[in-house]
Amino acid sequence: MEHVALPAAPEVAPIPWRAYARLAKLDIWDYYLSVPLVAALVLAAGTGADAGAVLAVLVLFLGGEVAMSAAMCTFDDVTGYRDGSDAVNYGPDAPARRLARKPLVAGTLTERQAIRFGWLTVALCVLCWAAAVAVAPARPGWAVAGTAALAVFGFQYTWWLRISYNGFQEFFLAALGWFFVLPLYGLLTGRADGFAVVQALVFGLGPLLFGVYSNTNDIPGDRAVGRRTAAVLLPPRGNAAFVAGCSALEAVLLVGSAVAGFAPWWFPLVMAPVVALRGWQWVLGFVRGEILLARRLGIRLHRVCCALLVGVDLALAVTGGGL
Repeated sequence: MEHVALPAAPEVAPIPWRAYARLAKLDIWDYYLSVPLVAALVLAAGTGADAGAVLAVLVLFLGGEVAMSAAMCTFDDVTGYRDGSDAVNYGPDAPARRLARKPLVAGTLTERQAIRFGWLTVALCVLCWAAAVAVAPARPGWAVAGTAALAVFGFQYTWWLRISYNGFQEFFLAALGWFFVLPLYGLLTGRADGFAVVQALVFGLGPLLFGVYSNTNDIPGDRAVGRRTAAVLLPPRGNAAFVAGCSALEAVLLVGSAVAGFAPWWFPLVMAPVVALRGWQWVLGFVRGEILLARRLGIRLHRVCCALLVGVDLALAVTGGGL
């Protein structure tokens, strides 16, 4: 019997997982530090909530944060690809490793693939946070509303409302951190303690205080595409004063919270390195002109600040100081 050869199956192109991971900027994890911070806050609060439920909510909320951040970064890349700003900043003369962080410009993903991925991550975020609310030990209205607002507005950094283009970028960077902390804390404890609010505000200022240095470095590109950041709208001295004011606000929260009785008396002593290094960051950026070095210091300083906050909360949990 004569053997009839079957036609070869068409080759299926492999799914570019690495390109999607780069599109989602999964290596940028500074906002995710909100989850260990809230976990430490809950321990310090001593609510007595079921440990299994607390862990489930933390994991689900973290999953939603990762998905939301992926959606925000994806749509930001689509916008940058469409308006040409990424083509300028990540052109053919850019180092290959740097160019690879922009899959649309590098040609490893199409615009259609990116948009589809963005909406899928938005849907995943909504599912994760809906599940987190469903299994939460407490569901105060303000925490549920805050979670819902975050799901609605979080991905609109440069999409739809284009928040960062319309003069609210700095507020958005800080508010994203606040909303990653307070609603989650409310879902786990049912309340918003003064010290928890202080830590949420400090946490949100962290990404802001390296974002404003990025904006200062990106003035020409942002101005060219109509992105109205404070660095673009203000004169150089005004921008430097604005950044100094944001840094001073962090110091006021760290010191003033103890004076007002929200934090233990020793809290400013523990956080003193943050205050000192924040001043050095400003000098580095606006006196010495090393903006990118100041930005890098800001990223590391945010992580140090989070570690110190977690340490303070764990100390309160161990000593029974409470919130």
